[in-house]
Amino acid sequence: MNWTRREFLAVTGAAPLAGRPAYFGLHPFIEAHPKAVFIRRTRVPDKTDADAKRREGLQLAREIFQLRDRPGIPLTHRIVLKPNPTPVRSPRRPEVELWGAATDPDFYEGLIIGLRELGLRKFYFAEANHRHSLNWRGFADIHDRHGVEINDPDRRPRHFREGFEMTWSRVPDPVIFKRIPHYAPVNEPDTWLFNVAKWKAHGMCMTLSVKNEQGLVVMPFVRFCQGWRMVTGVPDYMKPEICPDAEERVKRYFENHRRLGYSRYDSRAPLGPIEQEIWAQKTCDHMSVMRTGLAIIEGIYGRDGNGFEIGNDYLTNLVMFSLDKFRLDIIGTWLAGHEPGNVHLFRIAKERGLSDTFNPWEIPVYEWEEGGRAVPRKLTDFPRTPLKTYYLQREGEPLFHLVNEPFDYERTKV
Repeated sequence: MNWTRREFLAVTGAAPLAGRPAYFGLHPFIEAHPKAVFIRRTRVPDKTDADAKRREGLQLAREIFQLRDRPGIPLTHRIVLKPNPTPVRSPRRPEVELWGAATDPDFYEGLIIGLRELGLRKFYFAEANHRHSLNWRGFADIHDRHGVEINDPDRRPRHFREGFEMTWSRVPDPVIFKRIPHYAPVNEPDTWLFNVAKWKAHGMCMTLSVKNEQGLVVMPFVRFCQGWRMVTGVPDYMKPEICPDAEERVKRYFENHRRLGYSRYDSRAPLGPIEQEIWAQKTCDHMSVMRTGLAIIEGIYGRDGNGFEIGNDYLTNLVMFSLDKFRLDIIGTWLAGHEPGNVHLFRIAKERGLSDTFNPWEIPVYEWEEGGRAVPRKLTDFPRTPLKTYYLQREGEPLFHLVNEPFDYERTKV
């Protein structure tokens, strides 16, 4: 790999020049449009082209992050990095065919190089899952190269009593979780969270920026997807953190949603409607305590299927980002061929006041062009790539399908 001088200085940790600004921030246009979603068309000829992907990450970082004299985010802050590192191997398929299960590590490294160019030096990677396999796609090597500290995901029951390397956050208006533990230093003062999600299908339709932050939650609290077993059947040390009326409230909300006639509440899928309700309510509890600096969805290549070994990658050359994670994921879901109004999470987030819309047509969209210029676009100006999912399969429907039944946003108000 051929490094530029700027990249070399960033990697070797050369000290910033004396008299440089003490703060960084986002491009002023991004900060002035917190409800917008920005879409960057990348130019990667093949998903195996590591240099092209790294250049895309570095160039984007140089355009969206800026040093400043006026108050912003101090360069002394700890930067918490949250890619989706899900690695997959299968005896039946070459590993390269499974890359789309995770955030591309080369693009991710380009972003880190860009942050280091600003003078940032305190980086942390936190993740509950997949520690054994971080070397498969090179995440461990990237973190070693750039001095990124890595958390230990394993916790014993006594650690929850003692608060060992955990940050507890109290949910302001809980449905299931009263408190949620994160791996330190997540949610601590003087930290800034950078969410770099992947554009891929999953059992929750799409796993994008909101679900990506689920991996910051300490095991086994992180198990949002396992239905009643991780609500009414949790280990003893989790029980004090579960709302005493969680079961009654979830059932009441679920029955109300079913009576309202929303799509797919008749699904008999194993990961069924009540499991989706529990996951969405836990996710909303979680989002109510998270403070995210910026969320990105890496879609240089997207993936359909089950989020892991089943599915295919498609060279899509799109990167999306926003200050608003729900709006970002709504646009990412629509561009993947699905109708966001049919996805329970987005409606429930609006019910709970965590999002002000689930309608993709209400969200301003800008194309982020080379050089850092934001150009207003229509959503239909961008290509849709059908990323089929196994979300709430209907009777007679293929296991992997689009959740694209029509939704009347004008008639249906949450």
